[in-house]
Amino acid sequence: MEPPFTVVGINHKTAPIGIRECVAVSGERLRLLLEELRREAEEAVVVSTCNRTELYLVQPRREPLAIYRDHLGNYVDYTYHHQGLAALRHLFRVAAGLDSLVVGEAQILGQVREGLFAARRAGVTGPVSEQAFQTAIAAGKRARAETGVGRGAVSVAYAAVDLARSVFGDLGGLRALVLGAGEMAERVLEHLVHYGAREVLVLNRTLANAEKLARKYGGRAYGMDHVAAALAEADIVVASAAAPLYIVRYERVREVLRRRDKPIFLIDIALPRNVDPQVGELAGAYLYNLDDLEEVVAHNRAARAGELPRVEEIIENELAGWLEWYAGHLAADRIRRLRAWVEQTIRSELEKNLNGSLDEEESLQRLVHRMAGKAAHPLIKMAKDPELGPALERYLEG
Repeated sequence: MEPPFTVVGINHKTAPIGIRECVAVSGERLRLLLEELRREAEEAVVVSTCNRTELYLVQPRREPLAIYRDHLGNYVDYTYHHQGLAALRHLFRVAAGLDSLVVGEAQILGQVREGLFAARRAGVTGPVSEQAFQTAIAAGKRARAETGVGRGAVSVAYAAVDLARSVFGDLGGLRALVLGAGEMAERVLEHLVHYGAREVLVLNRTLANAEKLARKYGGRAYGMDHVAAALAEADIVVASAAAPLYIVRYERVREVLRRRDKPIFLIDIALPRNVDPQVGELAGAYLYNLDDLEEVVAHNRAARAGELPRVEEIIENELAGWLEWYAGHLAADRIRRLRAWVEQTIRSELEKNLNGSLDEEESLQRLVHRMAGKAAHPLIKMAKDPELGPALERYLEG
């Protein structure tokens, strides 16, 4: 039996960044979406990252593509939909890093986990989604522990710095500005310092967080009210801040370029984007985004190609374990419903018969006969079945 598990989504393989940022959800918008999905399916989890926004649904109450369209927008040309085993396998591949822009990246495992936690807080998970996501996370952990798929520096942050290296060759003597102070920003700073950037600058909405991160990597910090000053100093800008609006605007960069005689390279790995796409039209401004990292990470996929069969084997092994759990889950559910039915039958018959006019012994005999007939009815149907009948006979003989 196919499990009632569905995924519908958009990712970096099916949609450009302009579409992906339209469907990205986080914070309050994610909470509201999960509340809405409570009405759409028995269980639901949302996984939304810089490269994907996916709805995982258990027993959706209507067509999954319509659910996605009505809550996130009509992007049917960019949307994929998998059901049953295919949906489970997709989730496991996502958690293992096989469906990432940078194959084997570790960050996606935490993002899958956060998706599960957010859905749990919203009260929209249940036994099927909980077991599916926990098993997927276990598969992702095994993939990293038992294979070399995640060996070395594999992340979007590394790919961004690698792109800067491909442009400049040597980062020595260059000043780099990082927008944001979260996990991605820290990974970017780590790689920039490792590859010899002369100085790193950190710009963030909360100045205290920027200062803390800047101190760790020997750099300087700026608050959001000093964006122009920070841009004026930077040779390279790597944007990874969580912000609903553009931090680096066209007019601001145009003014900075008027006052200097060297270009500025901007790599925007945020979603939604931090840099106004029009900045790329300015003479002296070279703007790259997540989609431009595709060529940079191609060698990453080639280097890890030999590890992929081993990861796929782990995924299939964990998938088999989940299916075994699901078979037990279905049996347990049937047993619970059968017990409830038997108890209700007994209760009903007792209420009808024990208050009758017959003497106690005759009343009890009729009650037993009637209850036995009702209880045996589904077993009689099994006895008539050519496949189930022999198994039932062996059970009765035992």
